[in-house]
Amino acid sequence: QVQLVESGGGLVQTGGSLRLSCAASGRTSTVYVMGWFRQAPGKEREFVVQISWRGRTTYYADSVKDRFTISRDNAKNTVYLQMNSLKPEDTAVYYCAGDQKLYGTSRLGSGDFGSWGQGTQVIVSS
Repeated sequence: QVQLVESGGGLVQTGGSLRLSCAASGRTSTVYVMGWFRQAPGKEREFVVQISWRGRTTYYADSVKDRFTISRDNAKNTVYLQMNSLKPEDTAVYYCAGDQKLYGTSRLGSGDFGSWGQGTQVIVSS
């Protein structure tokens, strides 16, 4: 089982930026598709973005498109989420997700990911 550990969350003002990281460790033979989900208080977990194994295919939620950018460094087993122009509605716990079977060339749902991180809190103040 692979372990995913997020970092980089914190408190930022509206319009600010944060960069989240997610490092895979353990039995990392290969973590193919990776992605980010988020859950705001009182709401269900929602899809944010995913990136395929080679980084050639990405899917973004409409709410973050043109503001967030996902990237990955397979040599470091790490995926990054650059978040710009943050809004109060981006406040949530952000979860990294990965899977060791799926490549991520099609849009996936939370149930498709086999491994999850513990989450990192992002708070955007108005």
